[in-house]
Formats: sequence, C-alpha cells, structure tokens
Amino acid sequence: MFMLNGNPLPVDTPFEINGTSYPANWLRLTSIEEKNAVGITEVPDPEPYDDRFYWGHDNPKDLNMLKKTWTDQVKDTANKLLSQTDWMYIRKLERNVDVPAATLTYRAAVVAEVERLKTAIKDVSDVPSLIAIVTTQNWPTQNIVTGK
Repeated sequence: MFMLNGNPLPVDTPFEINGTSYPANWLRLTSIEEKNAVGITEVPDPEPYDDRFYWGHDNPKDLNMLKKTWTDQVKDTANKLLSQTDWMYIRKLERNVDVPAATLTYRAAVVAEVERLKTAIKDVSDVPSLIAIVTTQNWPTQNIVTGK
C-alpha cells in the first residue's frame, strides 16, 4: 500500500501533490525511488479481518451483540430449512398421510443443530470462540421432493 502524508494513496487513481497532478497509472509505472522522491512511501497492506466480527484489525465488535446477531441467524436458517417440509405436517393433519421417516429424522437433526449452536453461542466468552462456532455449522441435508 502506498502512503502520502500518513494517508493511503489508492492505485489507479489520479492524485495531486503540492500542485502537481499525477495520472492514474503513475504509481504503477514508477520506481520506489521516484515515489520516495515526492514523499510517497510503501508500507505492508494491513492485516485482513472479518468485518462480520471486527470493526478493524484487533478491534472486535461487541460480543453480546454478536451473540444476538448469530443466534438470530441460526434460528432463521433453521426456520428456512424446516419450512421446506412443513407441508408434510399439514398433509398429515388434513389427510392423515404419514410424514416419511427420513423427513422426521431430518427435522430432528435440524432442531438438534439449532439447539447445539444456540447453546454454544450463548456459552462463548470471546469473539474467536464465536467465530469457531459459527464457521462450523453442520446443517443436515435432505432431498425435499422425495422426502428421503
């Protein structure tokens, strides 16, 4: 990353230094010595961070707010997965058609995963632990059309 007077200088963007205009490709075409001569320095790019969990490098978001957000996300995922087979329960109530065993197993697995995740999220004590939980979600899969 290139810096000028403590500020990042974007590549492929024209800029001005002390009244002198530089074209968008100037940073790509010049040597580091030419850049240094006009006050531009090159520094390492900042460490990447996951903006779902951090405001910046080593600046985590509020853990309680993250817990709420991720718990809501997990519940929403579970509701979406379960809603795909809800019609089978309506069919059972209205026409007494059995819900396939595979669907019962699938739905039980969804409920088990949402409960596991909710409990794990509730019990975390730091952002890295939360990241480990939410990035290892293990939702079951099912062929909804056949109920298998």
